[in-house]
Amino acid sequence: MDKLSHYQNLIKGILGQYVEWDSHQPMPGIESLLIADDERGHCILMELGWLQERRILKIRVYARIRDDKIWIEEDWTEEGIANELVRAGVPKEDIVLAFHEPDMRRYTEFAVA
Repeated sequence: MDKLSHYQNLIKGILGQYVEWDSHQPMPGIESLLIADDERGHCILMELGWLQERRILKIRVYARIRDDKIWIEEDWTEEGIANELVRAGVPKEDIVLAFHEPDMRRYTEFAVA
């Protein structure tokens, strides 16, 4: 398995765990969904449903493979998916925290781009 396929599988595995955890502590009317486009390297963890009379449509995590790196475009998890990826063996230089402004990324421990 090549590096990028491995990264894609890691991302799906981690986000799949979030879906599993959410299913054990469900919020009535709210679903956690994992959406993956393997061909283009996109993975989205989202919440969808209704809370009382309010529509919920929220992206919790959006990660994609771009330029041989994992670009984390959105991350509303408590610990951060980047830290989970590092624990799974992904080097920090292969992870871009894209939700930070490009000029601010150099102050993180992760790749600039």
